[in-house]
Amino acid sequence: MHACDVARVQGLGAGKVMVAMKRVAIEGLVDPIDVQTHKRLLDVLVAAGTPVLMACGGKGLCATCHVYVQAGAEHLSPRTPREQLALRMLSDKRPSSRLACQAKVSGDGVIVGLPGGRYLTATKDLESLVGRRAEERVLHPVDGRVLIEAGKIITRSRIRELSQVDVDLAEMRTRSLSMG
Repeated sequence: MHACDVARVQGLGAGKVMVAMKRVAIEGLVDPIDVQTHKRLLDVLVAAGTPVLMACGGKGLCATCHVYVQAGAEHLSPRTPREQLALRMLSDKRPSSRLACQAKVSGDGVIVGLPGGRYLTATKDLESLVGRRAEERVLHPVDGRVLIEAGKIITRSRIRELSQVDVDLAEMRTRSLSMG
């Protein structure tokens, strides 16, 4: 165990097991989050209270847990074949892109940032916003492409155009269920 791990151990005491912890920072949060070694970045985001949609249930089939690794990529598990396939679909993919549900933390110093925007879960979610300007980008949950730019007025005709998102989500959820 590394010296930095000894300072952050969990569960010491009678009948308890020592668990090594790693420190991960999320851009925009003041305090880094401690997570058990080999836990997913997704667990870090959830522990930090970051709103993560996880539309596929954390199976690496969608874009809703997409993050940008700003530092410490060498302290994450290699990309899985499933993650590589999902990342190829992303419209705003960068070399530092990872799916938080697939990347496991193996060392300290990982810093991640989140793509700007809100993932659309169903076109009905926009109904209450008709006639208003989008406060942030509205993103497709499967491939991350921008559906409505920030500042644009949300119209009923645009919502009808986006009805394919509901079909895309239904297909992705069916695939997710078939994967167990």
